[in-house]
Amino acid sequence: MSDGTPPPFPDDVPTVPLLVIDYALLRAGDEHEIDCLWKAATELGFWYLKNHGTDSEVDAMFEMGAHTMALPLEEKMRFKRGDGGDSFGYKFAGSNATDASGALDSVEHIIVSQDDALAFPTVVHRRYPRTVEERMNSVVRPFVRKSMEVNQTIMSVLNDRLGLPPGCLSELHAPLEYSESEASCIKKTPASTPEPPNKAAIGAHTDYGSLSFLHNRLGGLQFLLPGTDEWKYVKPMPGHAICTIGDVMAIFSAGIFHSNLHRVVPEPDLASWVPICRPPPKAQATFDRWSLVFFACPKNSVSLAPLIKESTLIAEAAARAPEGRYATGSTAGEWFRRRVQNQIIKNQRMRPVKGTETWMASRGTEHTEVY
Repeated sequence: MSDGTPPPFPDDVPTVPLLVIDYALLRAGDEHEIDCLWKAATELGFWYLKNHGTDSEVDAMFEMGAHTMALPLEEKMRFKRGDGGDSFGYKFAGSNATDASGALDSVEHIIVSQDDALAFPTVVHRRYPRTVEERMNSVVRPFVRKSMEVNQTIMSVLNDRLGLPPGCLSELHAPLEYSESEASCIKKTPASTPEPPNKAAIGAHTDYGSLSFLHNRLGGLQFLLPGTDEWKYVKPMPGHAICTIGDVMAIFSAGIFHSNLHRVVPEPDLASWVPICRPPPKAQATFDRWSLVFFACPKNSVSLAPLIKESTLIAEAAARAPEGRYATGSTAGEWFRRRVQNQIIKNQRMRPVKGTETWMASRGTEHTEVY
């Protein structure tokens, strides 16, 4: 691992042209900014967010993550998440599959439940490493609260554009009931030997929940352009978060919003690039890659189905969608746990066919056989 400041993201690689949304203008009700948010949410499903006001909390969370990942593996494993679909706790590198073949991921996570952060020192779901609990009140909870505020503001704007009753989406996400909302600090350590081109550190996926509020420090995140098989990088921009529409918002809106596929790939497929260039993370390859995400999820008991009774716009979209496209037959909690459980490699290694079936059972709203 290298010390110091990593080199800048190169300017000669294909990147996704994400819209930049100003959070301060959203809060002020600026109509142009609201139009831009609607465009981002209904087309790419990703956007940059500036002026979100969480930079100091984000820095403190990265510091917490660094202290936690520096703990001996034996100590971290005392807080290992389970295999039944519960996400919270320590996730060790190599515990998840990145595709149907069973290729292993290469990232560590420390994942803290929103419920635990808000209730601390009361334990709702589980205990966490001392490096987390020592900072729960001063670092984790402030980050969670600010992230909740950002996501709730965005949901309120989208709620109104969908023609939903005032506060509908906010009520579905109210922290009065337990949910799978969580803060996840993620570390990708540089490989000790060269990795195969295009090997995913985190496999192609859609996010489980409603909205994701992401902060990263190095390149590696790739986005699949809708309707294509073309992966492009998302360039990290200082002071800008990356917001993502998740499966839940796609389902609630009957596909008006898109939960698009993304992945983390430390080594791109050079053969697909003309001309061959110095892609990320060539210059960044000796640095740890850190990211921090807050995932907003509805209350666990919420039924996942289009909100057709609450919005004419959604009812019209549902009528145009293929029959059963958004009929999940599950609650938000069941949806989340299914997807988490079936990516765990231990749950895929029963026998080859079972492994493939298990991987397929982990997929979200935008899954296709080939991506």
